[in-house]
Amino acid sequence: MIQHHVIRSRAPKHEDVTIRPARRVDADAIVELVNGYAAEGIMLPRTLDSVVHALDDFVVAVDRRGRLLGCGALKEYSPSLAEVSSLAIARAAHGSGLGKRIVRQVEELSLKRGITELFALTLTPAFFESAGYAVADRSAYPEKIRRDCLRCPRRIRCDEVCVSRSLAEERALEVAA
Repeated sequence: MIQHHVIRSRAPKHEDVTIRPARRVDADAIVELVNGYAAEGIMLPRTLDSVVHALDDFVVAVDRRGRLLGCGALKEYSPSLAEVSSLAIARAAHGSGLGKRIVRQVEELSLKRGITELFALTLTPAFFESAGYAVADRSAYPEKIRRDCLRCPRRIRCDEVCVSRSLAEERALEVAA
């Protein structure tokens, strides 16, 4: 059995990284990466069971040795709306463009499922803006508030910024071109 670990060394080169659907063998490393940031108050924690249950919604970035460099997930709220969630990049890979590549793969997964409206709650809105998202009013997403925010321990003092992107508009422009 191959052991997957979160990379902690130098930033990877673009050609040394594969982004693919998550597999069961990736689940422990996803939890380790996400919960490392959760311990710092940057992300919300994930349990192994929650990751395994949602494994088909995750994409991962791995290096040639199979070490996890990053992850992201698509969290569906309706047939046309989903959240980019659990986006985490190993610190050694920050600044390598990996985050945007993972977001693009999550967007592709969204389109395959027929979902064209995406949003995210983030502490790094500038990152998402550089990936084509715009700051949005979180009240536009009552599904998120009802399902997740009401149970969140940070709901009273949440400092996350809501960002959104319409893939339908983008696809329409591509078809017209």
